[in-house]
Order: sequence, then C-alpha cells, then structure tokens
Amino acid sequence: MEQLKGISIFVEAVEAGGFSAAAERLHLTRSAVGKTIARLEQRLGVRLFNRTTRMQSLTEEGRFFYERCLRAVEEIRLGEAMLESGRRDVRGRLRISMPVLFGRHCISPILARLLDEHPNLELDLSFNDRIVDLLEDGFDLVIRNGPLKDNPDLMARAIARQRMTVCASPAYLEKHGAPQTVFDIPQHEGIVYRRGDDDKGWIFPTAADPGRRLAPKARLRLDDLASISDAAVAGRGLAWLPCWLVREEVLAGRLIQVLKHEPANVFDAHAVWLRSPVMLPKVRLAIDTLAAGLPAMMG
Repeated sequence: MEQLKGISIFVEAVEAGGFSAAAERLHLTRSAVGKTIARLEQRLGVRLFNRTTRMQSLTEEGRFFYERCLRAVEEIRLGEAMLESGRRDVRGRLRISMPVLFGRHCISPILARLLDEHPNLELDLSFNDRIVDLLEDGFDLVIRNGPLKDNPDLMARAIARQRMTVCASPAYLEKHGAPQTVFDIPQHEGIVYRRGDDDKGWIFPTAADPGRRLAPKARLRLDDLASISDAAVAGRGLAWLPCWLVREEVLAGRLIQVLKHEPANVFDAHAVWLRSPVMLPKVRLAIDTLAAGLPAMMG
C-alpha cells in the first residue's frame, strides 16, 4: 500500500507541475511530497525528477515511469468510478473551476446547497477567468461561457443560456436621452469591457449578420464586469452586461434597460469534463443540478 501511495503522489506531482502544487492538491506539506518521491526514487534506483531551487522537471527515466504509472492510476480511477456509480449516495471531493463573477453570483449558490443533501460530498470551487486544463490542473468539471472549441478528449453539456442587455442609470438617461435603435449607440458614452484585444464593440445579431457589432464612445474601459455595473449606476454611460449581473440593479431602479426591442446577444454556458467510459455520480449530480437551477437565474 505504501508503494501505491508513492506512485499516486508521483503522478500527482507530474500532473500538478511540481511538488508544491501537488502538496496543495493532496492537502499535504511540500516536504511530505518530496520525501515520498525520494523514497520512491531510492526504491527504484533511479532519479525521477531533476530538482532546482525553483522547479522540478522529469528525467528521461521519470517520463518513462510516469507513462506507465498513469495507465495504472487511470485503471484504478475507472474502477472506483464504476463502483461509485452503483452507490445511491454521492461522496468524495469534487473540484470545479468557473468564471469569477458567474461563479460567485450563479454557480456557487446552487452547488453549495448540495452539501446539505449529501453529507459525504466535498466541494472544492475555484474562481478563475483563465481557461484551465482539466487534466493538468486536476479539475473534475469546468464551467465555460460562450462557444467551445472541438476537443475529442472532452465532453460538454449546455447548462444555461445567458442574455446580454444594454442599461444605464436614470441620471444618465435624463441627461443624454435613451438610444432608440442600436444605430444610436455610437453617439453615446459607453463603459467598455476590455481584456486583451476584445474591444470591438457590442454584438447585436441579425439573421444576415450574426456578428454585427456597434461600439459606443469609450472613454472608460474596465476589465471587470462588476466594476462596469458600478460605473453605470454612477451615471458614467451605457453598459452592455449579462442580465443576471444587473438583475438586482434593474429591479431596484438603479439601472434601466434600453433597446429591449432590439435583438440581444445570447450565448450558452457549458459544463465541461474529461471524456470517460463512466461518469462519476458526483459530476453527474453537479451538472444536473446546475442545468435545473441556472435558467431561473438568467433572466
């Protein structure tokens, strides 16, 4: 059993990209991971990692050993999944990555309720806007917004449809008036989301042009959607935001939706997981729960 434990920690260290990251995933100290790897190397009589003060990289022998260990670990994981699929209760740790704001406002509140219904379930939720790698980063499930790229190693299911809306504060609309059509947008001040090169305007699809974009005058650019909502409430201009994010502001009258008769950009949110012959019950439960609970929060 000690040998198997050493192999599993070795595989985790490779997949995590280092001893520190593996220790965090396994809830161990970095020293414990390093000592386990050292004992494994001593038993095998080879060096598995090249070590420096800042990083670890596989040796040629380590890569050879990892490829064979991975097959064995995957067989064990598959066996566990098949056994777990026969249980009625859901148990174990479920690691999920999700976009920061969408996760905080919509995903996390729904999933947290599962802890009340399943006492043997643990949730490990990560809020991050970068695109994570399910295998390398060790996640069971990721939530992604918008179109997905084809990947034969992944499975996906649409769990919600998100609708964008244009809104502004009563003070801004009283001073500048409301746009009557989308073609009025370039004459208005806008608070624009800026991340990388994604600053090409707001999408108002038509049958002839699904990607039609129109851009307001943008003197204020922000890379955080919540800050854009706050700036809109403060009267800084029009904002183009997901309905779920501004729902409370609209209901409270702090923001007013405009151009509601114009076609809105609508996109899917997906749950994505690694392709496998057997889906873990905890993964299936999370996906089914989100698919059932999210639509009511999207309006």
